[in-house]
Amino acid sequence: MEKFSTITKEDLKKKIDERGDFALIDVLGAMSYAQRHLPGAISIPGSNENFVAEVQKAVGGDKSKEVIVYCASFSCQASPAAAGKLADAGFTNVRDFKGGLADWEEGGYEFSAKKE
Repeated sequence: MEKFSTITKEDLKKKIDERGDFALIDVLGAMSYAQRHLPGAISIPGSNENFVAEVQKAVGGDKSKEVIVYCASFSCQASPAAAGKLADAGFTNVRDFKGGLADWEEGGYEFSAKKE
């Protein structure tokens, strides 16, 4: 059984628009983040050896705060891996936006940084 749940682009868009209290984490690398990322997202690469500690810092140490992670697309395994790491570390409200950047773009939604 998965230790985390998933979220659709529609639900995530609504949360972002409502400025909900959650941490949105881009688990791709800094180069990808600089090109484009979801509005309000922070960059914490899932490959970072301090990933869990960085996320914990981002949520002020509150492991019950909602954390939503995403990567590039449905086929990208970085966000499910990151969500698993967080769940294993005791975070209780982790969600994976499986579609990532590709699904967001398909929905016609805006990014915070555009590609040139």
